[in-house]
Amino acid sequence: MGRVSGKVALVTGAAVGLGRADAIALVREGARVLITDVAAPAGEALAAELNAQSPGAAHFMRQDVSDEAQWIAAIDEAKRRFGGLHILVNNAGLVTIGTPESTTLEQFRKHQAVMSEGVFLGCKYAIPVIRDSGGGSIINMSSVASHLGYPVYFAYTAAKGAVRSMTKAVAVHCQMNKYNIRCNSIHAGAMHTPMVENSAKELGLSISAFEQMPTGLGKPEDVANLVLFLASDESSYINGAELMIDNALTVQ
Repeated sequence: MGRVSGKVALVTGAAVGLGRADAIALVREGARVLITDVAAPAGEALAAELNAQSPGAAHFMRQDVSDEAQWIAAIDEAKRRFGGLHILVNNAGLVTIGTPESTTLEQFRKHQAVMSEGVFLGCKYAIPVIRDSGGGSIINMSSVASHLGYPVYFAYTAAKGAVRSMTKAVAVHCQMNKYNIRCNSIHAGAMHTPMVENSAKELGLSISAFEQMPTGLGKPEDVANLVLFLASDESSYINGAELMIDNALTVQ
């Protein structure tokens, strides 16, 4: 217990799925967490649930990560409410089915706005605050899609590839400037989340189709445990890394 005690975290897309599991794990281990999402009712419910267990540990704020002004407001809220920021988890995302031929420009730009530009803005505005708070960890959610050819997830794959590359640049930038900020990317395979369930339905599949794959289907808690490790001082020498959590999917 207390692996991130005294630290302040901001988790985007935290109302459901992987982000929700991340927020729960961070609060359980002593962090105070600003939960952000566009899904306000679910986000507010999660904050209330966490505060019932650990009073004052969580606060929800509605945030569209593609909006620069809302990023500035979220970072300011973390400073105002909790006194600083040590951990940023860029988790917010979406997925639309579409191949290189069928994906519309609007769909492609939407994915880039949320997952590429959103991660850029998060890093841009969090870096100076984390630096001034004494250092910490930025954790960017990429995907195994950034390593594999998934034509039906074309826009998603493109955005996650950008996250993979930006992570390395942020890590080196912070190292060169001696900011004491680490930046790593997580590359998850199929996890049992609402987003994966909805994606399966769009493809005419059931979630059991994923469960029957040789690699199986991971749990949000599997990713949250990795987020917790990267957020803690236990991972102090891990920087600019790509951490796969896919039960060997990408090495087959």
